[in-house]
Amino acid sequence: TSRESSLFDGIDRLKLVFVDGVFDAAASDPLTGEGMQIDVLSAADAGPAHWAGDLYGKLETSGQNPVKRPFAVLNTLAAQDGVLIRVTGKVARPVHILYRRDGQAADVHIHHVIRLEPGAELTLLETGGIGARSNTVTEVEIGKGARFHHIASKRADDAKLGIGHIFARVGEGALFKSFSLALNGRVMRNEGVIEIVGDDAVAHIAAAVLGDGNEGAFHHDDTVFITHAAERCESRQVYKKVLKNGAEGIFQGKILVKPGAQKTDGYQISQGLLLDEDSQFLAKPELEIYADDVKCSHGSTTGALDETALFYLRSRGVPKERAIVLLVLSFLADALDEIEDGRLRDDILGRLEDWLTERAGSSGKA
Repeated sequence: TSRESSLFDGIDRLKLVFVDGVFDAAASDPLTGEGMQIDVLSAADAGPAHWAGDLYGKLETSGQNPVKRPFAVLNTLAAQDGVLIRVTGKVARPVHILYRRDGQAADVHIHHVIRLEPGAELTLLETGGIGARSNTVTEVEIGKGARFHHIASKRADDAKLGIGHIFARVGEGALFKSFSLALNGRVMRNEGVIEIVGDDAVAHIAAAVLGDGNEGAFHHDDTVFITHAAERCESRQVYKKVLKNGAEGIFQGKILVKPGAQKTDGYQISQGLLLDEDSQFLAKPELEIYADDVKCSHGSTTGALDETALFYLRSRGVPKERAIVLLVLSFLADALDEIEDGRLRDDILGRLEDWLTERAGSSGKA
């Protein structure tokens, strides 16, 4: 849609363009930015002389235990391209990875490696359609006191199959925040594997998912595994899925608190909003705790629109279709609140509102 191409367009950012999984230097901004060093995987010497040489594949490998993630292994072996970013300062401009699809049957493996040195800060944006079948891996190492913000809206309208992984290691006093937006698609799975290794660190991961089975079979799976291996750390998992016309949403989330990880604060919420009788939301929340001084909670709900709230809005003169859009947006608000930058949040909110308004009334109840 027009907004997909314009998402974040009004924001000063460094653009990196990939077409069918291959870096397009001509369409991208120069690979220079204050406070960071940027290389492209296909052009970099991945040997030990390059800073990414000792990091590429390392977080993915540790993320294989205790749960095997075979598509991530395949990606590390087969990736043709990706971005390598070493951040040494507070980078003011977001780095925006734009995916474009050219070939009808492109199989794409992309692998990004990001290292934030102590005290560094980076915002990473990802948007666009990657390929007919896509497999992405992003490895993020966050040093002491560093801050990493991530927002992904990887379009999958015409994708047959997409799987994405983010592996993060969060150091002492550091911050990791990742938000993903999914609007339709076919079969999609996103895996987040986060290891908190330094005391007083924070890790949040969230998603807003909207699926309409009228536009093709929709199956969207979010799988998250957060390990607390340090003291006084906080984690949040906030997943909201809005489903209609036979769409399927899945959430599998786990918090593992290792021995000695005292004062852990772990929170997990997964909610499905079903706009008709045909859709389904399946949730499997898990806690595994080996420390005695912790605060951990999880909740999962599935339900329909609140008929009382809908009646209230309509009694105040709001048309039914507009009332439904407003209620859906309020349902998604908790996930959107995880985006700290107000400009980026407003762009995402506008995109969501457009999508919902375009599709209002396309099923019996909505």
